[in-house]
Amino acid sequence: MLIPSLDNLVAQLTRLPGIGTRTAQRLAFHILSVPAEEALALAHALEDVKERVRFCRDCGNLTEEELCSVCTDPRRDRTLVCVVEQPVDVVSLERTHEYRGLYHVLGGSLSPLDGVEPGDLRIGQLLHRVEQGGIEEVVLATNPNMTGEATAAYLADRLRDRVRVTRLASGLPVGGDLEYADEVTLGRALSGRRPA
Repeated sequence: MLIPSLDNLVAQLTRLPGIGTRTAQRLAFHILSVPAEEALALAHALEDVKERVRFCRDCGNLTEEELCSVCTDPRRDRTLVCVVEQPVDVVSLERTHEYRGLYHVLGGSLSPLDGVEPGDLRIGQLLHRVEQGGIEEVVLATNPNMTGEATAAYLADRLRDRVRVTRLASGLPVGGDLEYADEVTLGRALSGRRPA
């Protein structure tokens, strides 16, 4: 029972991931309650990001230039490439301050049931980067779910004879209790154990 323009705003907000109708309504009413300048700043930020942000020519990360800040950083180890599914994964890995190589963003994961085949991802570009030489190791950092594991297995098979291929370790989270861990997680933790 909302007026059409407010109903349209709620409908648009529900299209965002993780935003249901009630959350969208709260956001819409919040936008209405703030000063016009604040609401318009949000609108301008959305417009600006859609106009300026694009994918890096080399790795597929987000950038406002032709190449992203990681690809142009001369301190990066250019013999090491970490393969991730989405640009948000680059942000997560960068927050650790542990990884100093380059990235390759696939743009998703293989999912034949959803119609996502190898040609739909940036797999060809990854193979081309490896063929150009200079890359010694490819770290597969796809998500530990069914499609991420399938993507990692496919890439490992395609890259195995060309370059060293490694996978992120997996296991128990810090602060987790053994009794709440599932069998797959516990199994991986046991098989990936290291000296204490």
